[in-house]
Amino acid sequence: MKVKHLLTPENIRYFLLLNLGQLLTALGTYIFKTPNHLAMGGTTGLSIIASSLIANMNVGTFMLILNAVLVALGLICLDFKTMAGTIYSSFALSIFITVLEWVWPLSAPLTDDLFLEFCFAVILPAAGSAILFNIGASSGGTDIIALILAKHTSLEIGKSLFVSDFLIALAAGALYGPRICLYCVLGLLAKAFVMDGIIDGINVRKYITIVSHDPEPILDFIMKSLHRSATIYEAQGAYTHEPLQVISTVLSRREAMLLRNYIKKTDPKSFITIVNSSETIGKGFRSL
Repeated sequence: MKVKHLLTPENIRYFLLLNLGQLLTALGTYIFKTPNHLAMGGTTGLSIIASSLIANMNVGTFMLILNAVLVALGLICLDFKTMAGTIYSSFALSIFITVLEWVWPLSAPLTDDLFLEFCFAVILPAAGSAILFNIGASSGGTDIIALILAKHTSLEIGKSLFVSDFLIALAAGALYGPRICLYCVLGLLAKAFVMDGIIDGINVRKYITIVSHDPEPILDFIMKSLHRSATIYEAQGAYTHEPLQVISTVLSRREAMLLRNYIKKTDPKSFITIVNSSETIGKGFRSL
């Protein structure tokens, strides 16, 4: 019964998305970051530097060791409930990278175009982190340090993590030269913007307002065909003073397109405004 209780559609979706996020990060790290020495902070950045300094030490192995130390530190300083989800995330990324190293050994960059590889080194991990953030999962690694600092100090965690990542980028510069250092710093800044863009794209919904003389068919389509709800209220035309019905609803992109096409066919005189909503919280969308 306990296993059946855990294997709910919501938990399965969470698990699959968590692994997808870590897999995208692993691909970006192994294929694009590591061969080009793009140590853009975090445990991956430290592991890339360590793999260059320590003979016969690959990135995946060092990440496993480093994450094991961080998990042990987290279990000492934090409660198990806080660490439960973080433990899996911490090791999943390391294991994915280790498997990639075994399946597809890389000894050099895929191309001679550093900027092109830099773009993928930013986009893939940013997409992975965005997926993890969107489902409320931790990426592990240096997030454990952030959790410890949040509990035991008054430091601003975001700034602290940025400073630590910046120091790792400087270390990469000392080891690989100023060109790599500048790419690493640029990557730190670019990742934040790319993550925000992806998260907004994942969560975007269409807030639709419809002014109509005959709202019933539209409401019927929203509720019975799209299986959504709506709010309806009375209004008055400013010029004609005619009574009007105003419908407001929130839909996905696809649903908004279907509704627009339906109104175009059945009530072409309706007035419609469609606005992007970056986040919608409530039944049928994201929970609080």
